[in-house]
Amino acid sequence: MRLLTPKLNTIFIFFCCLQSITQAKLIKFEEQYGDPFDHTYIPILEIKEPAQISNQALQVTPDTANSHFNRFNNSGRILLKRSFKLWEGDTSSKDSRVASFNSSFLVNIYRLDNKTAAEGLTFLISPDLELPPNSQGQYLGLTNATTDGKFINRILAVELDTFKQDFDIDDNHIGIDIHSIISIRSESLTKHGIELAPIGARFYNIWVQYDGIKKVLDVYIAEQTEKNGSTPPRPKDPIISHDIDLRDVVNQESYFGFSASTGNFNQLNCVLRWNLTVEYFQEKNQSLTIGLSVGVPLFALFLILATYLGYYYYKKRVARSESNILGALKSLPGMPRDFEFKVLKKATNNFDEKNKLGEGGFGVVYKGYLVGENLEIAVKWFSRESIKGQDDFLAELTIINRLRHKHLVKLLGWSHKHGKLLLVYEYMPNGSLDKHLFSGPDKKPLGWQVRYKIVSGVASALHYLHDEFEQKVVHRDLKANNIMLDSNFNARLGDFGLARALDHEKTSYAEAEGVLGTMGYIAPECFHTGKATQHSDVYAFGAVLLELVCGQRPGTKVNGFQLFADWVWYLHRDDRILEAVDTRLGDDYVAEEAKRLLLLALACSHPIASERPKTQTIVQIISGSVPAPQVPPFKPAFVWPSTMVPIDIDSSIVDTISITTPQFSSGNNSVEYQSK
Repeated sequence: MRLLTPKLNTIFIFFCCLQSITQAKLIKFEEQYGDPFDHTYIPILEIKEPAQISNQALQVTPDTANSHFNRFNNSGRILLKRSFKLWEGDTSSKDSRVASFNSSFLVNIYRLDNKTAAEGLTFLISPDLELPPNSQGQYLGLTNATTDGKFINRILAVELDTFKQDFDIDDNHIGIDIHSIISIRSESLTKHGIELAPIGARFYNIWVQYDGIKKVLDVYIAEQTEKNGSTPPRPKDPIISHDIDLRDVVNQESYFGFSASTGNFNQLNCVLRWNLTVEYFQEKNQSLTIGLSVGVPLFALFLILATYLGYYYYKKRVARSESNILGALKSLPGMPRDFEFKVLKKATNNFDEKNKLGEGGFGVVYKGYLVGENLEIAVKWFSRESIKGQDDFLAELTIINRLRHKHLVKLLGWSHKHGKLLLVYEYMPNGSLDKHLFSGPDKKPLGWQVRYKIVSGVASALHYLHDEFEQKVVHRDLKANNIMLDSNFNARLGDFGLARALDHEKTSYAEAEGVLGTMGYIAPECFHTGKATQHSDVYAFGAVLLELVCGQRPGTKVNGFQLFADWVWYLHRDDRILEAVDTRLGDDYVAEEAKRLLLLALACSHPIASERPKTQTIVQIISGSVPAPQVPPFKPAFVWPSTMVPIDIDSSIVDTISITTPQFSSGNNSVEYQSK
């Protein structure tokens, strides 16, 4: 459909405003989502990890094919980013109406390997966009052991529960939950011939309807024979119904979406389509009403003028932005290749979901194939197509375009047209390191020699960035996900979306948005300074070392230790450090090399930034040209400002403080560290 011209658009707005004087205060919101879900939904949905968009669906908990997360004991939420005002005024007048809504969605709750399914999926009305910590298992991503049942939760949910807890009627039911996972009303589906998580895929349409006049919530369910088939008619009678006044239950401004969890058993919690209609209340604007009724001609003239001016400045701003980016690109030394967007669209089969290699805070990466050149490529599409997105795009491009090292991912070119920002990289056939380290017990683990080669390559790349390149470059997001492997399992450090070049006089980079990176890889001093340094890169390298040698993520809890590095330090104290080596290797590793890398990892993980080794020393230790570092038997405490205080990390009387970090990519909301 063609867009309205500025003049017609103004007239349309004008008459809508006139009509609003006599209309009721209710406004209708109506949208259809999915079929399929893809990266274009990222800007409008709040996706709380480990939830993700994958395989053309909302995976409210991780799916098996593409997730970097353990399938067990997880919880996630996916919510529409916009809120709705559900009633007018206060809650004293019980006769006035509240908002009505109708939500219908297609789900596939899949039982993996024909094993026990658990735990459940919910349709949720929430007061905010946050995921409660420790809401896995029976808590369905709704509450946790501390908050369950409390009025301050202000949540209403319809649960599709597949695992029987002591308070459940069975392991196959629908329930209505208010502030708690203990349903106020539930109905077994078994007697209706419905099994939510059968053996084999089965698809169900759910309708959740609320009448704001009668204040009744009705839930319907019907099976859909095929995933891509037409939606069956809604059943005549609801499967469950309950009288509810939303004002007694949820916040006046609330959000709609989904939550889910797995426990000691697991299932896939997939939403394939979602239709949402809400009749909500808009804020009153009395001055606008008076202005329209008294001075309609003047207001109309103002709207016409404002629209024309807005359109003019918008076009001017877009043109200036396009010019700025093109100017910056053309000023790059040895300007990389400018790909036509249609070429990349064809190479990726119109950015098919099947070609998606990965996804992060800066965009989505797709595999592509240039037929005429017989060349496989990786195409990174920046998701933030805005001024900030352009800054990210230019920052990554201007840095990596000048870098030349065999252990860095090679940039092939770029594309920028109509606001679409893309970078084209050399394709790495063996994917990212994390997929090989954390692939599960069924996949053959990486051999020791391959791991050592990867360590050596990453160390060499980091040394190049810190000391050998013409400017000092801080990567700021060094982790296993960003280490790519070529066809011979040579390491290539990639994803320079957070990287920044430092001026010659500077040793750190401060980010206005706060500390950026991934939990478990962020050095403790960054929470105080808000700055990334070469020292913080070395800290992240220490976490990667432990991942390679031990086959465990930094946040893995072992024997009561909150951080995996603390457990390794404990083994070092008892002269048992080789017990940390990945058990999947058996005895197939070189003990001297393993001990060298583990001690180096602890040295890099030192809480005091100045005590961490430089990259030149790291390269020498890995090559064996200098001995392994001397590591104290007890992990020193992190104190601020920095001083050295050795403590016993096994002690039960260590004080801790919690720093909330909701912007990080970890599913955990806080990190604990030792304080003075």
